[in-house]
Amino acid sequence: MATDRKVAFITGVARGQGRAHAVKLASAGFDVVGLDICADIPTMDYSNATPDDLATTVKEVEAAGGRIVVEVGDVRSYDDLRRALAAGLDRFGRVDVLIANAGIIRLSPDGDRDRTWVDIIDVNLTGVWRTIEVVLPAIRAGGRGGSIVLTSSSAGLKGTGTDKAGALAYTAAKRGLVGLMQSLANEYAAEMIRVNTIHPTGVASGMTTSAVMEQLMAEAARGENNTISRMQNALPISVLQPEDIANAVAWLVSDEAAYLTGVQLPLDAGFAIR
Repeated sequence: MATDRKVAFITGVARGQGRAHAVKLASAGFDVVGLDICADIPTMDYSNATPDDLATTVKEVEAAGGRIVVEVGDVRSYDDLRRALAAGLDRFGRVDVLIANAGIIRLSPDGDRDRTWVDIIDVNLTGVWRTIEVVLPAIRAGGRGGSIVLTSSSAGLKGTGTDKAGALAYTAAKRGLVGLMQSLANEYAAEMIRVNTIHPTGVASGMTTSAVMEQLMAEAARGENNTISRMQNALPISVLQPEDIANAVAWLVSDEAAYLTGVQLPLDAGFAIR
């Protein structure tokens, strides 16, 4: 069933920034197609979102005035991505915006270093590539232009010293998204499809409020030298809220930012200038 409302396809939609994007855009008149793995990845040191989290996203989007189709799936899987897109097109008939938000991180030192590297690159870089491969043709088919936002990180602008395989993989993947974004922005500008990256500093979510992350933050607060102590904002703000990022992204995909493409937008409380 076709709709006159714009439609956003969002990955990692079950909680955190993904949920905040979905709710914010719903309040701005969008409908949403959402995908989330809703399962843990063994090499990571925190728990991913759950089906209950995904159900909460659905309720909050609907309460904000939007309609939403969600699928449980992995951005590393073309089949899962295609299934989610097909469900969205069947319900709404179009896609105008893609927010490739799903991502993982590991900052603790234990575990299989090589497997940690592979999983983070596969989700944070290859998973974004596969999401674009599946969803971009639907945006182009509409002939209305569109907007793609890739969730990079402050690490995508500025690397910090670390020997942790997870942090190294995370930085490499998030920096890789910038090159991917710039190439796509150039290629599809003639079709008025805008492609940008956002670069948040630390954002409160299930990823950053885990027991492991709390331990790292406590060590940094005691003056110990660890991954977190090297990642400080210029503004006296230790962590942003998902809604802070969603507010900026809602503007970035709106007509008010119609001529903004190829941009690395730092939402980082000044992290990059430290």
